[in-house]
Formats: sequence, C-alpha cells, structure tokens
Amino acid sequence: MGGHHHHHHHASEAATLGDERYRATQRVTWVGAIVNLILALVKIIIGYIGQSQALIADGVHSFSDLATDAMVLFASKHGSKEADEDHPYGHARIETASTVALGLFLILVSAGIAWDAVDRMFNPEELLHPGVLALFGALFSVAANEGLYHYTMRVARQIRSNLLKANAWHHRSDAISSIVVIVGVGGSMAGLPYLDAVAAVGVALMIAKIGWDLAWQSLHELVDKALDPEQVTEIKQAILEIDGVEELHMLRTRRMGGEALVDVHILVAPKVSVSEGHYISESVRQTLVKKFDVIQDVLVHIDPEDDSEMVLSLNLPSRGELTKQLDQAWHSSPLSKQIERMVIHYLDGKVSIEIFIPVAYAGDEGIADLVRSGESVSGISKVDIHFSYAP
Repeated sequence: MGGHHHHHHHASEAATLGDERYRATQRVTWVGAIVNLILALVKIIIGYIGQSQALIADGVHSFSDLATDAMVLFASKHGSKEADEDHPYGHARIETASTVALGLFLILVSAGIAWDAVDRMFNPEELLHPGVLALFGALFSVAANEGLYHYTMRVARQIRSNLLKANAWHHRSDAISSIVVIVGVGGSMAGLPYLDAVAAVGVALMIAKIGWDLAWQSLHELVDKALDPEQVTEIKQAILEIDGVEELHMLRTRRMGGEALVDVHILVAPKVSVSEGHYISESVRQTLVKKFDVIQDVLVHIDPEDDSEMVLSLNLPSRGELTKQLDQAWHSSPLSKQIERMVIHYLDGKVSIEIFIPVAYAGDEGIADLVRSGESVSGISKVDIHFSYAP
C-alpha cells in the first residue's frame, strides 16, 4: 500500500504552471536571441573591417549564444509538454539531452577558433591590426550582454529553470569574452600585435568551458543523480517530523528538468489500519510538496517493519488460503459462525490473527477451543479474540 494514484487532482494546476513557465522561458529567450543575432552580425562585420580576430571570435561566441537560445526555445517547447502515453513522466529530459548536445557543439566551435588564432601567431605577417572601431564594438557587446544576463537570471530564479540559468551565464560569458577582446584590441593598438590573437584564444577557451559545464551537468541528470546531500538531509528531517512516521529507509531523489522526484519507504507502527497508513503516506507527500519548491511529486511506500524481515513474510499464506484452512479447523465449532471480522498481521515472519465476536458470547466455553484449533493451522502463530459491543 502507498499513495500512487494521485495524479488527477493536480494535473490541471501543474499544466497552468507549466504553461506559465513555458511562456516566460519563450519570452526571455526570444529577447536574448534577437539581441544575440544583432550582436553577432555587428561584431563579425566590425571585427572584419576593424581587423580584430578576437572580435570575430567573439562574434562567433554570440552565434553560439544564438544557437543555445534556439535550443532553449526548442527544449522548453518539447520539454514542457504534458506527460502522455509514451512518456508518463513528461518530457523534461528532452531539455537535458539537448543541453548535452549543445555543450559538445560549443567545444567543437571553440577548438576551431583557437586553432585559427594559434595559426596566426605562428605567422606574424598574418596578424591583424585592430583599431578604435573594434574597441567600440567590444564595449557595445559588454553592455548588451551584461543587461541580458541580469534580465534572464531574474526570470530563471522566478521559475527555477536550470536551462534558463545556463543561458543567463551564457550571456554573461559573452560579456566577459568581450572584456577579453577589449584587452586584446587595446594591447594590439598599444603596440603588442600578439595580444589580439592571444585574446582570441582566451575567448575560445571560454566557449569550450561553457560547453563542458553544460554537457557535464546534464549528463549527471540523465543518469539520475540525486539532489545535493544538504537538501536530502532536510527532506529526511521533514519526513521524520510527520506524525505516524516511525523511521524511514530508502529515500531516493532525482532531477527531471527543473523539478525533483522523491520516493521513500517509511516505517509505521506495526498494527495501523490500511486507511491510517494511507493517511500517513498522503501527509508525507503533501508536506514535502508544500515545503520544498523543487519537489514535484513524492511516492511513498509504507512498511510495517523493517523490509529485511518482510522477506520472511512473503512465503506466508494469503487471506484466501488462511480462510480455507480455518474453515476446516473450525467446522465443528458453532462459535466460528459468529465471527464478525478477522484482522491479519504479517509481522516478524509470522501470521497472527485477531477475531471479533459479539460480547454476548464472552462466557462461551467454545472460545478456548476456537483459539486452540485456530492456532493449530499451519502458519498461524497466534489467535487473539476481541469482543465487540453492538449498540
């Protein structure tokens, strides 16, 4: 038993939330994409006219930024799709997989740029000689990208999107690479012709670093890496504080896009009813979903004792089998007809049963016989009699 049938009541709520998230992501990213397209063109043209290899590399960086914008648009479109038959857990991993692809692509681009710049350093006559124009191009880029960074980051925090955070850092890295360009161009103008090419290599390394980080982070998510240890500890604390939870084992967490999924086995007092066990598991689910923003859903498995002992219980007879055997053991006892209900406990690898009989039969001498013949059935270790007081 455990609550795994609770998707209907908050599906619509989640859908509108997903919609909000999706629209915000699209809006921010389109703004970024348009700015990046303009920057990329401006930098490459100015870099070409103004003779700065570093600025051209930076223009390519802006194009890589544009590629990530396009990918964010694609991933958020497909990743925010509701769960369907084939993808019961939703499509968030599309976001993750495309982030890996993007990271690898950036590493390749940076290798190309670095190769070209190093090649020029070995042939000094091919070195470019940038001027004031290139300097202005780079300054313009720093301002625009720093602005984009702050704008994107604000929305990313609001909707807790790792993808958008990555994209914000992308914009910032573009700003930083433009600062590197300013140093390179300035240095070359001041009479150190190598500096522009060195700056180009610096920019290339930055692009590679972004690519590596993006790919690495997302690869972890694809192999179901858990949440941070501190968060896991907090979740544990929160579960143990819930009324009815005796102990917990097997707490598992994993990420899906911007959200986390949790599943946990909890121990409850050995003789709670099914409905109380369900009540406890729902309390666990609700408490966690309310308390931790990042948690989207919790699957709770209820155990009446340590799982290691549960193994012993599995070869014990089921209710149907027990009833058959008890009927035979009790066929000569008229009192067995009066049994109102039977509660079965599977604990410590044994079966014990409780039977409820109307209080009118409390003095009946057949009771001892009922208990004795009940306990003679193989598998039953104990028979408890309860008297029920009918109104």
